[in-house]
Amino acid sequence: MPDAPRRIRRDALENRARLLEVAARTFAEEGLDAAPAAIAKQAGVGVGTLYRHFPTREALIDAAYRHQLALVCEQAPTLLAQHPAGQALREWLTHFLGYVSAKHGMSEALNAVIASGVDPYSDSKKMLVDAVGELLSAGAEDGTLRADVSADDVLVLIGGLAYSAQHCEKPQAQRLIGLVLAALTP
Repeated sequence: MPDAPRRIRRDALENRARLLEVAARTFAEEGLDAAPAAIAKQAGVGVGTLYRHFPTREALIDAAYRHQLALVCEQAPTLLAQHPAGQALREWLTHFLGYVSAKHGMSEALNAVIASGVDPYSDSKKMLVDAVGELLSAGAEDGTLRADVSADDVLVLIGGLAYSAQHCEKPQAQRLIGLVLAALTP
């Protein structure tokens, strides 16, 4: 009789989540210079716990990147429950720009992951298309957003917005979000 899959203890899940939060922040700030032992210490766990969850630096970087992106994408339904779709999209775009600017410092670390043969971006587009698509569908349904725009089109548009926002002050970034929303309003 095959063994039943082991359930992961709640404290192990919490340790993993803390490691991912600390790792994402640390790699964004320090790039590849971030020491795994320091990440473990900041997360309040031993280095053995870090390596039990993430056997290599690249595995930790990849997991931290994917975790942060998932957190951004998971905001879409929460924001839709709290706001009309147009406002939810504005809030989501603001959150997305914050994520992109924090991830900007991770690019060196992500390049190391890619060099190791892992594609950290393999699921990114689907997660983003799903999140933006959910926001657009809700907006088309409630009349606050155009129904003739695809999630792919919006991702290309906000890719340029994300790049531009890294080179301008926050008030200008918010004005750029306003311009994007004006283009998406019927």
